[in-house]
Amino acid sequence: MLLRRGDEGTAVAEVRATLAALGLLGNSVADDAARFDASTELAIRHFQQRRGLSADGVVGAETYAALTAARWRLGDRVLGFHPAAAMVGDDVMALQVQLLEMGYDVARPDGVFGARTDAQLRSFQHDRGLVPDGVCGPVTLRALRQLGRRVVGGRPQLLRELAAFSAAGPNLSGKRIVVNPGHGGADPGHQWGDVCEANLTWDLATRLEGRLAAVGVTSWLTRGPDSGPSDEQRAEFANDIGADLMLSLHVDGAPSPRAEGLACYYYGGGHDSASTIGERFADLIQREVVARTGMLDDRVHGKTWGILRLTRMPAVQVEVGYLTSPADRARLADPSFRDAVAEGLLVAVQRLYLAKADDPPTGVMRIPAIVG
Repeated sequence: MLLRRGDEGTAVAEVRATLAALGLLGNSVADDAARFDASTELAIRHFQQRRGLSADGVVGAETYAALTAARWRLGDRVLGFHPAAAMVGDDVMALQVQLLEMGYDVARPDGVFGARTDAQLRSFQHDRGLVPDGVCGPVTLRALRQLGRRVVGGRPQLLRELAAFSAAGPNLSGKRIVVNPGHGGADPGHQWGDVCEANLTWDLATRLEGRLAAVGVTSWLTRGPDSGPSDEQRAEFANDIGADLMLSLHVDGAPSPRAEGLACYYYGGGHDSASTIGERFADLIQREVVARTGMLDDRVHGKTWGILRLTRMPAVQVEVGYLTSPADRARLADPSFRDAVAEGLLVAVQRLYLAKADDPPTGVMRIPAIVG
């Protein structure tokens, strides 16, 4: 589904009703209720910005899913684990955040009631002397509301991330990294002539994969040269193998040819459960690749895109320039540029695991395995 200004119909009416319920449309929902007008676009942009999504004013699959999730508040419905059709919503995220703040490790709050949330809810119920059935109904809600926050001195998930990275040590050998070449299969991504994003990201991913293998990292690609799984499937793949990091590679595009440069994205921007390790990783990638390529610095941003939100490990999405920019397009066509990007990504991975005292300045580190 893709809805934008000028569209009409029942799907638009549903979107407008949700926006009105969230307080983003005021009383205007009664006027032209089934028309996607300027006020609807503005409200969508506001919603997207508030939720850490791309604020383009268009209702695509991710924005529609976020609108649906935003309708639920904890207590509106009974929550439980259903493997065939997981419950999704802001109420699930609120439950996950409460469990985290009481010391139960549900990993990153993602708004999806999965097996881990089920297990931690059962542990909470057991500890409180309740029937450990994994169902969040009135009795469990009452117990949750009676208890205050137990973990103090920082966000629990951040403390766990920091502890895990401190224990991992600086040696890259044995680390497990998933590299995600964006798009693929029937989805070529951005295109310019016979050049497409899916082929460029595949080339970058394979260059990085070889460098990671050379320093002892076990790495996986989320797709083949001709396949294109969904972001949810890619995140599930990374979770299933227990990866330490995920690197998602994309190339951007824009209506204006003047848009250019490199940007990195981490999980954050829409709530309090951001990934601090992911933010540091994004910053290291941004600085290293800019220093090695001379690209325009479009900075680091927090987003709640599915590929960042649904992965349990720190994940970063790298937008390596704009295919619609003459300057960036010329760079992307150069194999030596793509080698420089791969080198910068590898150095950023190494720097992420180094202690602050051993961390070198940006742009000077060279790893022997990738120089020769």
